[in-house]
Amino acid sequence: MYESDAGLLAPGRAGSPAEATTGDSAFLQAMLDAEAALTRAQSACGLAPAEAGRAVTETADAGRFDVRDLALRARSGGNPVIPLVVDLMAAVPEDARPYVHRGATSQDILDTAAMLVASRTLATVLDDLERAAAEVARHAATHRDTQMAGRTLTQHAVPTTFGLKAAGWRALILDARDRLTAVRASLPAQLGGAAGTLAAFSAFSAPAAREDTEEQEEVDLLALVAAYARELGLAEPLLPWHTLRTPIADLAGALAFTAGALGKMAADVLTLSRTEIGEVEEEEGGDSSALPHKSNPVHATLIAAAARRAPGLAATLYGSLAAEDERPAGAWHAEWEPLRDLLRLVGGAARDGAALAAGLRVVPYAMRENLQLTDGLIVSERLAAVFADRIGRARAREVLAAAAERAHSETTDLSDVLFDVLREEPELAGLDLAELTDPTRYTGSAGPLTDRALERR
Repeated sequence: MYESDAGLLAPGRAGSPAEATTGDSAFLQAMLDAEAALTRAQSACGLAPAEAGRAVTETADAGRFDVRDLALRARSGGNPVIPLVVDLMAAVPEDARPYVHRGATSQDILDTAAMLVASRTLATVLDDLERAAAEVARHAATHRDTQMAGRTLTQHAVPTTFGLKAAGWRALILDARDRLTAVRASLPAQLGGAAGTLAAFSAFSAPAAREDTEEQEEVDLLALVAAYARELGLAEPLLPWHTLRTPIADLAGALAFTAGALGKMAADVLTLSRTEIGEVEEEEGGDSSALPHKSNPVHATLIAAAARRAPGLAATLYGSLAAEDERPAGAWHAEWEPLRDLLRLVGGAARDGAALAAGLRVVPYAMRENLQLTDGLIVSERLAAVFADRIGRARAREVLAAAAERAHSETTDLSDVLFDVLREEPELAGLDLAELTDPTRYTGSAGPLTDRALERR
């Protein structure tokens, strides 16, 4: 008998807090928490005895139930809530059994459980994002003025600073934090009954409640939804959202964005840590099974893998928005695994993002050396602006293009070629070529931009 999924092929999430908060036992506990909260809410609204709420809550412990058995029995009805209700009713005292799952439908419980799991997982993700942001801010401040080559379409473009690059990573991480924080606060409980009308809760109400007016009865049932949400610590839904999947779509979008935000940092680290570039390196690189000399950028690699998978998972969740009727066949069921996978991926990526940022080694001397690789061509933009002021834009571009081609073909420094240019172009006489071709003196407003970015809390 083989062991169930232990994360052997998922090193990105293995051992992360998100793995624990999204496991089968965690989902089972969340479903039990939803069932217990529903009974307590009905007790609070006078629709069930207080003893029933206490009894269900005391019994709602995942350790008392067989997860594998529930999974196998879930096949008969298509979801795990159906066999769980049977087992939970059998486990509570007899006088509490009528109040287990009373008025609810399976989707009420499983959707609510998914929101609980998401909320609990996002708490750990947000902690890791805060750590990552703090570490990246440290790099940005330390290397505010550390010059390096800015690269566009894989080629050297103009000089920039590592501080500005790190400030950009932090901005994305904080954007992800803000999105996840907002989504977490909006995660709603689900309660609607069989077709989203709450009708069964009315039918099961105590005789005294049935004597009230129809209007009063509706208010009481809306109060039940509010009480249920309060018991769970989730937002109160405006409507039952069985086929109104905004909460899932918003969650999917925020998670996919977070994976991409962390993926940007990872992509830069993977590029800059290449042997021939060597501008950064992971402090604790990964081993190679074949090459003992290697120290692989393993944190960045795992984040990059998560960033590539996340959009596809989010797409499945967005696809489930098109759900028919008042409760759907298939669209809801299609959400469960990709939602869990997405939570796990982002949880693991956030964990690795914090570790990557904390252990990143910056190599300023390599950055300085690489700035010289184009023999001064990296400041051609600056030269073009200065030359244009004296000989016009068209002529300046023509002169610099010819000089760059000559410097490249003769493998010589651009400044050497430009000495000849200055002799041939009297209007350019008197220019300080040493200053104009120094890449460390052409970083624009990289410093002030970094300062401004670091002011964001």
